[in-house]
Amino acid sequence: MPVNRRELLLDFVRQNPGDAFARYGLAMEYLRAGDNDQALEEFGRLREQHPDYAAGYHQAGQLLIALDRLPEARATLEAGIAAAQRRGDRHASDEMRGLLDEIGPAAADSVL
Repeated sequence: MPVNRRELLLDFVRQNPGDAFARYGLAMEYLRAGDNDQALEEFGRLREQHPDYAAGYHQAGQLLIALDRLPEARATLEAGIAAAQRRGDRHASDEMRGLLDEIGPAAADSVL
């Protein structure tokens, strides 16, 4: 009987709750499956446990943009840029800054 990838990742995360890459993989698996709420929850856990794991912020920011949750996306991406800068990861920082530029300034989120 084949075991699905999500179940394998869930089992691995249960056994190794501090493994950042496994947590990220699980979040991405939820994202691929279209389970956006669960993906965001896992990205949140990743941020709590590994605040400098820039890829988690990037993916969460992209998902929040797709869900048209722009204020949350902006905050996530800004935090991700700070995380990337702490690690000296200019590429990740530049990618997230590009996403911020695409969604525009915070004032665009407010209703007049």
